Amino acid sequence: MIAAQLPLRDVHLPPAPGWWPLAPGWWLVIAVVILVVSAITTMYLIRQRRLQRWAQVFDQQLVASDSGPSRLAAASELLRRASRSVDAQAVLLHGEAWLRFLDGRKGDAFSKGEGRVLLEGGFRPQVDAEAVERACGLARTRFLELMAGKR
Repeated sequence: MIAAQLPLRDVHLPPAPGWWPLAPGWWLVIAVVILVVSAITTMYLIRQRRLQRWAQVFDQQLVASDSGPSRLAAASELLRRASRSVDAQAVLLHGEAWLRFLDGRKGDAFSKGEGRVLLEGGFRPQVDAEAVERACGLARTRFLELMAGKR
């Protein structure tokens, strides 16, 4: 046959695939993203609930104490219990060493600040109510940090 007589036509490309439905790989990516986001959210919510329970325990112990010195003693006892979760030897610390442990890596709020009341405030007959509140607030924050495992 002669080339001029052949019935040749132009090449027609098929239409481009649509974006919907998605390819199976995209479904896997979406599923993995959903699983990761839900796992992170679940872990966050569990941690928040645990912190709320610990805060509730701390607050209940302080409410059960009727006077300033007994509140300081209760806060100190709770801090000692919580310190065991971070360092088993922390229970053996006394005086300035105990306050430095409570300071942790953040500063000196216990050894040079409002937290010094915890050292002997539980043994005094009268303690300033404002000092007790400030020290208990500081102790509550440190209690939650210790229970979360932060040095």
